[in-house]
This record gives sequence, C-alpha cells and structure tokens, in this order.
Amino acid sequence: YNQRDMVYLDYAATSPMLPEVFNAMHDAETRFFANASALHTPGHLAMNEIEDVRKTLAKLIGAKPSEIIFTSGASESNNTIVRTFAGHQIETSPLEHHSIIELADKVSGNKLPKLYSYMLANNEIGEILDIQKIVKEARSLTTPKEDSLFEPISEWGKPLVTDRRGAYVHSDLTQVLGKIPINVYELGLDYATFSAHKIGGPIGVGALYVKEGVPFAPLIIGGNQENKRRGGTYNTVGIIGFGAALKKIQREKSWEQYNTHVRKLRDLLARRILAEIPGSSLNTDIAPGKSLPNILNASFQAAEGESIQLYLDAEDIVVSTGSACASGDIKPSHVLMAKTGDAEVAHSSIRFSFGLDNTEADIEKVMEVLPGIIERLQKISTVKMEET
Repeated sequence: YNQRDMVYLDYAATSPMLPEVFNAMHDAETRFFANASALHTPGHLAMNEIEDVRKTLAKLIGAKPSEIIFTSGASESNNTIVRTFAGHQIETSPLEHHSIIELADKVSGNKLPKLYSYMLANNEIGEILDIQKIVKEARSLTTPKEDSLFEPISEWGKPLVTDRRGAYVHSDLTQVLGKIPINVYELGLDYATFSAHKIGGPIGVGALYVKEGVPFAPLIIGGNQENKRRGGTYNTVGIIGFGAALKKIQREKSWEQYNTHVRKLRDLLARRILAEIPGSSLNTDIAPGKSLPNILNASFQAAEGESIQLYLDAEDIVVSTGSACASGDIKPSHVLMAKTGDAEVAHSSIRFSFGLDNTEADIEKVMEVLPGIIERLQKISTVKMEET
C-alpha cells in the first residue's frame, strides 16, 4: 500500500497523528513514565504535564481547568453524562452519535430535571445545530420544587440538590474542536465532549467538560483520580499527545484555516460532483454557517455507497460511508434516514472529510476516477435512474 500516493479524505473518522504529537509522546515515554497519582517526584512531574494540558484545553474552550475531566474518548464521555441522568428525561436528536442514542434509549425515564443532548455539529453530514436555541429552551423549562432533588438511578450516584429549575444541556463537540471557535460558557453548556484523535492526537484519549456545580455521577469508580470523577491510572503519554494537538490549534488558530483553505476545497469538490456526475446530490448544506467547513456528504443515484468506497480505495482514495463506529452494519445511516427518509439516498452516500493537509491536487485525483466509478456502478445497478 503506497501511502505517499494516498488521498486521505476521512478526517472526520480519525486524523493522522501530527508530527509534533508523535514527538511529544515519544519524549513523554522516557521523561514522564511514572504514575501521575504517586507522591514521589517522577509522579509529580507527570501530573504537572497533565495539569498543563488541562489548562490548555480549558483556555481553548473558555472553561475553568477544574471543569475538565480526562477520559478514554468521546464515547466514554458521552456515556458518562447520559448515565448521570439515568431514570431522568433525556432528549436527543436522531442525528446524534450511537453512544448517545443507544444508551439514552436504555436508561431514560420520567424523572426531572431533564437532560438535552444535542451535538453542535453532526459527524456524517456536518450540519451545525442552533445549540443556543436549545439552551434557551432548556432554561425556560420549570420543574416543581419537590422535583428539584437530582438522584441518579445508579449504584454509584449520590443524590444532589440542584437549584436548576429546568433542564441541563450536553453537547458532543468532537467534530467541532479546531474547526470553528468554541466557548462553552457563551454557548451556555453544562457538559461537552471532546476527542484527541479527531485533531491529530492519539486514539484512546478524550475529555469531558462538566460545568461547576451541575449534577455528575462517575462512570468509572475505584480511584481518586480526577477528584474522584473518573477512576483509573492516568494515560499520561496520551494526554500529553492530546495537549500537543491542542497547542497547535491554539498557536495556529486552525479554525481560520478551516474556514478558508479547507472550505474552499470542500466547496470545489461539491460543485464538481454536481456538475460532472449525473444523478448526484448533496446531503450537506454548504451554505455559510450551515455546516462544518470540512465535511461533504453526497449521494449517487443507483450506486451503492460501500461499492463506491471500495472502488475509491483501490485508487488509494480514502473516504467513508455511514458512521465509522457502526462499520459492518448494513443498515442505512440513521442520520441520513432521519434527514431524508430515503433508504436509497442513505445507501448511496459517501462522506468526504478534509484536513489542513489536503490540496486541490487531491480534488483532481478524486474527480479523475469518481465519475467513471459512478457510471460503471449505475450501469450494473438494478435501481432505475430517474430522468432529469
């Protein structure tokens, strides 16, 4: 497999590790190997590095360092908040990640206060939701005074009395970090989820923002780490790698490059697909402010998405179809089904997701082969093409 000739357009699934992240982690393996919870000097040195990353993330998202909890990734972070509200009313959108939808379906109940969980931007089509509108609705809800006792229905949760007369809001910001500016206070969020490997950091590291004073029940118990909010020995090397990726975002203000360079590439590919491939349509609204600048989801009538992906892979072009976390599931994308209600559209979709390293040459290579692939698949398809 020739990686040098590869066109990688699957950044929304995971991003290649940045050189500075690799170097920081390699250095950490030898310098900060000790258990960060230990009282000896090597332990203190490791903890100092972790706290530095905590401060970096907090500053980047407009939070306090004490409001940041390190986790193994976005799925754990999402699960932690949903389980905190087990037995309570939990409202989500059909566009959410499976780690929200599937668990919420199992544990939600009728108790108040309520949890709203809505991602700021969707991972499959890039759609940006109006989170501030959702927050406003959450704050407008009122609950009877006798229902102000927050009691997670779990063996590890302790009852908390809350002054909140309404609902709490969680947002999965996994796809947003580094792509558009974030300020969790200005958004009005109570909880937010982040993941390192979406920004060039290592897989297996994430973070959770928990606003000071809101209800919280740890998912993993059995240790004093993270002020007893997440048990387990610190993944010091991974957290340091996460920090290196965060510092690059902070240093270079990467959201500005995404809004110019990356958006230009995304829109160019969108225009060329519509102009050069019969039966093509966009599932991503590329109008300014409607979607993330790096995600383009398109459907190709009478051409099956998995087949398109495999043909492109044979040309060293890496894309995805549906959600990467649900690979192996032949059901159509739940996101596209929710948006279109059309199984054919969902089954014929491809997601192209860009990073800062992509160039116009990558678009050229895609369009050298994609029209021919679609034409070939349409000719052998049992689905009849609609006349235009």
